[in-house]
Amino acid sequence: MPEGPELHLASQFVNKMCDGVVFSGPVRKSEVSKNPDVPFTCEAYCITATSRGKEVKLTLTPIKCEDDLKRRAKGRQVDQPMDVVFRFGMSGYFRFTGEDELPKHAHLCFYTKEKPRRVLSFVDTRRFGSWQPNGTWQPDRGPCIMFEYKRFRENVLSNLSDRAFDRPICEVLLNQKYFNGIGNYLRAEILYRPNIPPFVCARNVLEGLELEDTLDEKTVKNEFPTSKRGKGYDPEKTDYSTFMAWLQCYYVDGMKTMRDHNGRTMWFQGDP
Repeated sequence: MPEGPELHLASQFVNKMCDGVVFSGPVRKSEVSKNPDVPFTCEAYCITATSRGKEVKLTLTPIKCEDDLKRRAKGRQVDQPMDVVFRFGMSGYFRFTGEDELPKHAHLCFYTKEKPRRVLSFVDTRRFGSWQPNGTWQPDRGPCIMFEYKRFRENVLSNLSDRAFDRPICEVLLNQKYFNGIGNYLRAEILYRPNIPPFVCARNVLEGLELEDTLDEKTVKNEFPTSKRGKGYDPEKTDYSTFMAWLQCYYVDGMKTMRDHNGRTMWFQGDP
């Protein structure tokens, strides 16, 4: 399942591929997808992306010119930007291909104005992913672990009285209200490296930490495997051996496994 670093890489991929590219026409959804239509049609627009935790937001921005203004007056062309917020589920990612190379499981497509057309597509084999047109960041998700580090830390440490922290630390790390962006592989690595037993009470682990911290967001970001092209979710590369070498605990030979109370497999070493 894609986690915070993979969502960040996805936003970087979109910005790199779509830089200077003009898109045109309607946004098309596959017939099998149960996600909503994206009611956006424009003669010329650009796409940019940002990530926050386990969400990616695409911003579709019309490119204004005199001819476009005339067309919009006659038809149903949009003249305001639209944000489309994506959650990747188990297998979501973006691809940028020629129209004749469209992936089998492409469920939302943005077509370029040029000929032959190219397509930015959201691909999701297992179809657990979702998107929200005119979307916003989900309000019940906490600050991003990578890019809002100080707010993230404050949100956790000022709410330790919440009953959520009665649970084992390995389960609380998956609570997106407090740890937006952390999933199965990150929680294993986070607990393994400082040798924290995964099934001890989260409050006992966290309550001794100071509210203020000297780390800045750049330092924190460098701790995550964003340069390793994580977990095979890099659309440009199928080789993710560098990422596998970065892992010290998750799916590593010799480590123990145990299911948590939610049925998720926890990788660890030593006593649980």
